[in-house]
Amino acid sequence: MAFQQPQYPFQGYGHCESYFVENHNDDDGMFARAAAERERSRGVNKLRQKAMAEALSRTTAEEYQEDVLSHMERMEAETMPDLQSIEIQTEIQWFMRPYLLDFLLEAHHAFQLLPETLHLAVNLLDRYCSRRVVYKRHYQLVGCAALLISAKYGDHKERVPTIRELKSMCCSLYDDDMFTQMEWHVLQTLNWMVGHATVTSFLQMALTEVAFDPELERMSWYVTELALYHKEFIPVPPSVMARSALALARYILARPQPRYTDWSARYDSQVVLNLSNHLTQPSQALQRKYASPHLSSVSSTIELFLQQQAMIAQRVIHIPAPEITCMEIEPSGPVNAYLMPQTPQKADFPSIPHGVLTPPITPDKDYHAQTGYGITQGLLPRTGHCVPTPPSSGEHAHTMHYSGPHYIQPPQFVQ
Repeated sequence: MAFQQPQYPFQGYGHCESYFVENHNDDDGMFARAAAERERSRGVNKLRQKAMAEALSRTTAEEYQEDVLSHMERMEAETMPDLQSIEIQTEIQWFMRPYLLDFLLEAHHAFQLLPETLHLAVNLLDRYCSRRVVYKRHYQLVGCAALLISAKYGDHKERVPTIRELKSMCCSLYDDDMFTQMEWHVLQTLNWMVGHATVTSFLQMALTEVAFDPELERMSWYVTELALYHKEFIPVPPSVMARSALALARYILARPQPRYTDWSARYDSQVVLNLSNHLTQPSQALQRKYASPHLSSVSSTIELFLQQQAMIAQRVIHIPAPEITCMEIEPSGPVNAYLMPQTPQKADFPSIPHGVLTPPITPDKDYHAQTGYGITQGLLPRTGHCVPTPPSSGEHAHTMHYSGPHYIQPPQFVQ
């Protein structure tokens, strides 16, 4: 009896679930449906495993949260800068700080670095200035080295700026070797202790106690970055600054304040009041950064809040409108206004491309006060001096009077 060839080559061998074998009996796509079902089951299982891992991570975080918090508070005490040591710098003056902060803020935003990278860079800068004498021609170089160290320490590797990019942003004022040498010198001065519990780390700890609110988080970032420009906030610990900035952000956005028994609600009322007084004249670079919808248009929210506070002040205090037009500084003769703590506002640079806001060499304070920075070099139009931020209450209070649009009703928090 001759061997009969089956009509189909795979008849009698059962079903094969391989995609490389064509099964003529699978007219309804049975195996394709089975494969799709298996893929769906794998996806569901992956989601379940991810949810279980997140739940386990939250449980572990809650268990060790107090230990982590105590370690962060101990670390911040060991890595705080000394304000008195910065005060005795011979060439570095406080009016130079806003210019350097604008430059670091622009570079940080251009490279899309993490928020904690900026705060760590400023901490490294202040700690270095607390231990070493810094010449004004090297002030920007120290800031670039601090930003470079901070980005290498905790940011994404692909976003770390290169020396060539930093050199270009500094208008090629420094050579490549100078960046490397300054980076090494900063690390040597700080005994290679780079880690610091930044204010953003404490903000994350405080925000884990409530539901996720991106607008509240970005408003807190704005307030904490605004505090970097003023020397009075340098001695404030990051934990206190984070809770105080969060309390002010909640007040601006009309969010409910938590109970004072919670850790995130233990703010410093004086720090909150000082922060609110500096909302009226922020840095132009900071205002421009937070005007984007990507950061919830925080600058627009702040302007609307200040307008509402001015209207409330007019209704409650009953001050006539002509007397509350604006805040002015009375002329005080030849006194140098930049010897007092303040934040000068930079004018626009019409002849310099956008992104290069910090001059290569910071001018002397006497030259800045008498002629206005950059007029003889042709960098600025001849429109007069910058309008400085008024000092805090108690300092030179007799030389200025307060007005309506810049008046902020003190926040009333229930403790």
